[in-house]
Amino acid sequence: MSDTTDGRSRQERIADDLRAKIEGGAYQQGDKLPGIPDLAASYDVSLVTVRHALTKLKAEGLIVSQQGRGNFVREHVPVRRYGISRYSRSVWGGANPQPLLIAEGGRQGRAVGQDTEQEMVPAPRFVAERLEGVEEGDLVHIRRRVTTVDGVINQSADSYFSRALGERAPAVVAGEGPGGHIARINDVSPVTDVQEELFARMPTGPESSRLQIPEGTPVVEVIRTYHTEIGILDVTRFVIRADMAAFDYKFPIPD
Repeated sequence: MSDTTDGRSRQERIADDLRAKIEGGAYQQGDKLPGIPDLAASYDVSLVTVRHALTKLKAEGLIVSQQGRGNFVREHVPVRRYGISRYSRSVWGGANPQPLLIAEGGRQGRAVGQDTEQEMVPAPRFVAERLEGVEEGDLVHIRRRVTTVDGVINQSADSYFSRALGERAPAVVAGEGPGGHIARINDVSPVTDVQEELFARMPTGPESSRLQIPEGTPVVEVIRTYHTEIGILDVTRFVIRADMAAFDYKFPIPD
């Protein structure tokens, strides 16, 4: 590393150099970086300086550490989320109805898995603001899911329903039947519109633990509501690892 006088600290220059090598392809996704002692010798700096540089790259989401193995260039294997066409009736209501995520992953050659649990919880504010007839703190049904893509956790999806809907249509809360969640809602009342609100942020501690999110990885929070002929019957909050999702929206220009 040249002894420049551009104002950057040594750790910043090391981070910049390694970043350039990653972005330039010298280190490919999944490649192991040289060990800290080798990097220190190569850049003629202390071990502490190298560790600080690597910490910066971890925070940027460029590398990940594996205990006892070293540092690796992060692999990005996103599943494309087609924000409009994924809700096509032919997917969940046609001759071979499929849940949305399974259908979407299958079209991209990805294996999708899911773990599910149910309970009753006090309604959070964001649910009460959207779910008709529910006040903050009212007991509501929740179906929690954690999904995987090719064996790696990519998102959580927590769906909230009123107690009245749970009594009227228990299959909705359980998520039972062909076509998945949207098909069960549509059985109660035809779905007319789908609304998604997206927010980018860093994960909370519990979210990082639940989704096993590597350090420096942001998430995209998606709040989805299905609007039906009789109103909003559910609210779902997705927390999606940003490095495992690409959002693709194509729609006609409104009048």
